[in-house]
Amino acid sequence: MASEKPKSSKASKAPKDGDRVHKLSLKGSAKLVAEFFEYSIHTILYQRGVYPTEDFTVVKKYGLSMLVSADDQVKAYIKKMMSQLNKWTLGGKVSKLVVVITSKDTGENLERWQFDVQLMGKAAKAKAAADAAGKENPSSNAEVAPPPKEKTEKEIQEEIRSLFRQITASVTFLPMLDSRCTFNVLVYADGDAEVPMDWGDSDAKEIQGGEKVTLRSWGTANHRVDTLVSYKLQD
Repeated sequence: MASEKPKSSKASKAPKDGDRVHKLSLKGSAKLVAEFFEYSIHTILYQRGVYPTEDFTVVKKYGLSMLVSADDQVKAYIKKMMSQLNKWTLGGKVSKLVVVITSKDTGENLERWQFDVQLMGKAAKAKAAADAAGKENPSSNAEVAPPPKEKTEKEIQEEIRSLFRQITASVTFLPMLDSRCTFNVLVYADGDAEVPMDWGDSDAKEIQGGEKVTLRSWGTANHRVDTLVSYKLQD
């Protein structure tokens, strides 16, 4: 784990469920973010060929056919990580999740998928107040991200689908991974986050001299997720 130091009375036709303004609770929003992270990891592992195609099974999610790993060790690793990530996301402790693909042969980092998490609106204000209360000399000038416009469930789901389609299409510009690869997941958590004994600090595993491509963002009234992929240029 990487730790940061970093109104009308007239009757009207009722809207369909997907067209209703999506007023997710903070807990519901945090769960949506953590769930997105989980499917992102599986999608990256499949699309980038880190594991054989036959190691994946198809599930329906976000109105898409998603590929998830069926490998017991990979599933256990992701499940264990997600258990902790769910707690940190709900507590507003996570600012970034990174998936790094590394060559098994050379140990070189080849790709780095970065998902930045920003608290929005009331959630951001609550965290800023809590952080200030824990400081000896709190500042009242902390910047808080303005609340985003309310979105329908349909709009949120479409944003997530668009990003997953973009991740899938990334094979058109990312170099082919010819060597055997493995992966690591880094979580940037607040300094006061309670860390399990079997987690440890890590370097940022940046791609030295690599290219960077910014992908789509998505968000709710409480969270915004921005996506960036860095990759090593072929010699």
